[in-house]
Amino acid sequence: MRPVDRSTYPRTPRTTASRSRDRMSYDRAVAHEVLDEAYHCALAFTVDGEPRVLPTLHVRIGDTLYLHGSTGSRPLLAARGDGLSVCVAVTLLDGLVYARSQFHHSANYRSVVAHGTAHLVTDEREKADAMTALVEKVGAGRAAESRPPNRRELAETALLALPLREVSLRTRTGGVSEDPADLVLPHWAGVVPLRLTSGRPEPDAGVTTPVPGYLRTARSPWHEPATMRGEHVVLEPLDLAHADELHAATAEEEVWRHLGTALPADAAGTAEVVATALAAQHRDERVPWVQRCAVTGAVVGTTSYYEVDPERRAVAIGYTFLGRPWWRTGINTEAKLLLLTRAFDELGALRVVWHTDIRNERSQRAIERLGATREGVLRMHRQRADGSWRDTVQYAMTVDEWPNAQLALRERLRRTAPVA
Repeated sequence: MRPVDRSTYPRTPRTTASRSRDRMSYDRAVAHEVLDEAYHCALAFTVDGEPRVLPTLHVRIGDTLYLHGSTGSRPLLAARGDGLSVCVAVTLLDGLVYARSQFHHSANYRSVVAHGTAHLVTDEREKADAMTALVEKVGAGRAAESRPPNRRELAETALLALPLREVSLRTRTGGVSEDPADLVLPHWAGVVPLRLTSGRPEPDAGVTTPVPGYLRTARSPWHEPATMRGEHVVLEPLDLAHADELHAATAEEEVWRHLGTALPADAAGTAEVVATALAAQHRDERVPWVQRCAVTGAVVGTTSYYEVDPERRAVAIGYTFLGRPWWRTGINTEAKLLLLTRAFDELGALRVVWHTDIRNERSQRAIERLGATREGVLRMHRQRADGSWRDTVQYAMTVDEWPNAQLALRERLRRTAPVA
């Protein structure tokens, strides 16, 4: 493990603060952390005596900051030869500070300012390494999962290299700071934290590749759709890329009869169902999987955790539908075994719940065969696809019941041959 570099940048007239000096720092490692965390920066320079500021992308390699641009832009052209005098600012806004008085409103932030002379990168190896580092910054592993630039594209792309020598770091943390006389005012005061978070990835038209792991939101194990494999079925994270296959496998009225959504008319309709599940996942309301036949690799259905409650150590299994050719095979039984094993043995659940329409007697029998206990009926619990309100039968299995249920499920699977 490499030692942490706690050296500091030297102070210069351009990096020495004239006010609020207590917020200034020249810690090299902390400045690097800010540069590495931020995704964009402001590049300032002069053109014919006039100031210019351009937003751009950056990446740090060691003590050099690389700035992305076009070969036709004025700062890049001016950086040839003796280089271009620049100032770069990178800021991370961490919170808004609300005071009782307007004068003392503020913000929590971390901001790096670097001065120096930037030069155009002409060495092909250095340029290629910096471009790769820039791609890796947006997602570790992305460089290997995307086409590298060709010679024409490299020729149209320019990079400025700025040695990090004159660098200062300014930060504000903490809460409200205001005049003691204002503390009696009846106004709310405090801090509203801010953070940059990624939304749910939205694939381009025609993309069939699942969202890569580095674009998936990091979650607690309870909310993570970990891939699970058995002899009959493979459960992998549901993705929009599965919509076409999922529609082909499940496009029968009987499959959707007791679901909360009507049978989609086409694959686009099934994609909307998948998108709804993924949106719920982004809100930590569901953990959806696609079911694949372990023998053929075909997509055959989907299932989910929902009502995930790590504090109470409880979870529900549902939103399950499976193509008719795979009914009464080992796929549904093994899928439930995998989900129960993860819940009880890996997550430490105390209780697993199922809900099903009171009209869906086939589903009730299937849940009972899993070893779950019928606990009661929730009246007018959910709305059906036709607009009517259904009574819901609730089943549950506790951790005390799990050992016997697991043995029974494994014995059932032992007598079931995988579907070819």
